Amino acid sequence: MPHIAFLNRLRRLFGGAGPHIETIAAALTEGRLKQPAHPMSDQELSRAIREFQSLPPNEASLKQLAERLGDAESKPH
Repeated sequence: MPHIAFLNRLRRLFGGAGPHIETIAAALTEGRLKQPAHPMSDQELSRAIREFQSLPPNEASLKQLAERLGDAESKPH
């Protein structure tokens, strides 16, 4: 699945865009993040999203996500 379709799926399941989604989108677009070889089912992804959304994003979590995605660029693929 192209990353645009993957992002559209995430945005649909998340109910729109948000800071975490946009950080992930930038990493996919820039090639710092790759899609999983075996994506989650909609049920698994929905469950993970519900857990993820139970806590609102904050500066620290957004910084940590950006750093993790930045580290992905320096690791061999």
